[in-house]
Amino acid sequence: MTIATADLYDERGDELDSLALPFHDFGGRAAFDGPVRTVRCHRDNALVKALLATPGDGAVLVIDGGGSLESALVGDLIAAAAVENGWAGLIVHGAIRDRVAIGGLDLGVKALGSNPRKSAKAGIGEIDVPVTIAGVVFAPGRHVWADEDGVLVER
Repeated sequence: MTIATADLYDERGDELDSLALPFHDFGGRAAFDGPVRTVRCHRDNALVKALLATPGDGAVLVIDGGGSLESALVGDLIAAAAVENGWAGLIVHGAIRDRVAIGGLDLGVKALGSNPRKSAKAGIGEIDVPVTIAGVVFAPGRHVWADEDGVLVER
């Protein structure tokens, strides 16, 4: 069982960074944690789709879409692939779509919002590089925790 982020922060404080952004919970699992994997992309989800089609081994994919809400980086088919491949959750610094279907999946999904517009499929971006979102660094391999209170990551 995942420890509550508030309790974890009380225990570990300065060892953790807290992501201060208004994320919404969209997945069927509100609390999730795991090692960080990353994708940096802007309005192009080809790398997201490719990575989530591989074994996740309980990892959390942090998707840095630059905070854009102009098109969705994750939809129901990509989220379903994440479940099938053993990913614990997704943190999307951008938009998703198919929020009702995603809400029925056993997957943690946090995102800034939703937009029905699909994204490009050119494959432009980077995988497993450190990404900085709202001043917080998400480096591959560090541990991340998320629940209804927010997101914490190891420094």
